Amino acid sequence: MIVRVFVAGGAGVLGRRLVPQLVARGHQVTATTTSAAKLGLLEQLGADPVVMDGLDAASVGEAVAGARPDAIVHQMTAISMAHAGKPDMKHMDRWFATTNRLRTEGTDHLLAAAEKAGVPHVVAQSYASWNGIREGGWVKTEEDPLDPMTGTAARPGMEAIRYVDDVVVKAGGAALRYGGFYGPGATDDQVELVRKRQFPLVGGGTGYSSWVHVDDAASATVLAVEQEAKGVFNIVDDEPAPAAEWLPHLAACAGAKPPMRAPKWLARLLAGEVAVTMMTEGRGFSNAKAKRELGWELRYPSWRQGFRDALL
Repeated sequence: MIVRVFVAGGAGVLGRRLVPQLVARGHQVTATTTSAAKLGLLEQLGADPVVMDGLDAASVGEAVAGARPDAIVHQMTAISMAHAGKPDMKHMDRWFATTNRLRTEGTDHLLAAAEKAGVPHVVAQSYASWNGIREGGWVKTEEDPLDPMTGTAARPGMEAIRYVDDVVVKAGGAALRYGGFYGPGATDDQVELVRKRQFPLVGGGTGYSSWVHVDDAASATVLAVEQEAKGVFNIVDDEPAPAAEWLPHLAACAGAKPPMRAPKWLARLLAGEVAVTMMTEGRGFSNAKAKRELGWELRYPSWRQGFRDALL
């Protein structure tokens, strides 16, 4: 059965990998961008392109009504350098300010438009990389709470992620908690810092992170659309790992020298509390539910091979 899919944020890092996969499966795709300059790109990917402002309820309502979709996929963020400037872990609240609005106001606009247009299913982007609750084991399931990061610059972002999860699941949709993206266009800024040796290993590098290649994230999203999935799913690879393992490997794959080491007090001063927490206390995530319930198979089960293929 051909499904009409509306991808909000189709010109983003994940949207650019998702749209061709949906088209290849026979779906009719309408994809949005905030920039008229990217309409041609979306057309080349096989979508009907639309300019839409995700923070404008009228713009969202008009775009959704015009597309008459069977499903909406919410991939709207504003994390790229073009939208948010240089990555800034120390002032994450500022860096993610527009993305946090897209995950709250933007989600509300899409859900309202879906209800008005009679769209039965919504799939939305959430996040699960290092932000599992910092107690107990190092690997968390969907049953474990996310860390609220109280008292840090990451708290507004964590509240926005929790909001997406809550309202989308309540509306009968699926919140896909993607791990840290890598692959085409996803980690260019990080890799540049690694090559300049400006991405140090903090403390013992004991904090865990989960990764996912953008093509695997896209394939999981296609399955969630096709199966009308409901609930929260961790979309991560098979190998959550501490920074002491993945960061030196990333450096080697990027042809860089091993990362410098920084004590926690210095990293806290230079990069802020969130960076220290991520690299020393972060909790990764299990993908068992997504594999079991969606039948998801990863092309890159581990970042070890994935980093190599992406960078070499």
